[in-house]
Amino acid sequence: MKSKIVAGILAILLGGLGIHKFYLGKLGQGVLYLLFSWTGIPSIIGFIEGIVYLLKSDEEFNQKYNYASED
Repeated sequence: MKSKIVAGILAILLGGLGIHKFYLGKLGQGVLYLLFSWTGIPSIIGFIEGIVYLLKSDEEFNQKYNYASED
């Protein structure tokens, strides 16, 4: 079960490399973040995503990232 705290911190600190996407099982998006990491854009997006992850309710996060992968 994936933690929203871990996902948020990974996104804020290592979002430019897409580490949070790999953690959440979004391999394609993680590779895209890696490919474009030299531009700095993934860092900005990762920071914003990290804040969004941390502000989501536990139910919303679990429904999107934990229960969706079990289908």
